[in-house]
Amino acid sequence: MNVSYSGFIVAMASAPDGSSPWLQLVPFVAVLGIFYFIILLPMKRKQQKVQAFLDALKVGDRVITTGGIHGQVTKLGGDVIQIQIADKVRIEVSRAAIGGLQGQPAVQEPATAETSNR
Repeated sequence: MNVSYSGFIVAMASAPDGSSPWLQLVPFVAVLGIFYFIILLPMKRKQQKVQAFLDALKVGDRVITTGGIHGQVTKLGGDVIQIQIADKVRIEVSRAAIGGLQGQPAVQEPATAETSNR
């Protein structure tokens, strides 16, 4: 049983009304474009803004962590920042855990139980 599928594939590729099969891809490409401009591009811009904020941190900045801890930056490391939260009480937190500066809107949204369980 020697069956040639090339004729079948050509028949599947051509549209029944004689229009170009590439024309059928236009809605798919349009949906991808909308998805990119509505979801991916704003997320990318927000990530760049957060990264710029974290890179600009300096000793003496009063910060709030995503967990809600208020403190003052006393030491900067690579991925770890030391924060003084009370007299003679210093903790080390991940740089990614810094949510924003005190008195200003948060740069990063705090992690909630819903998003952290996924």
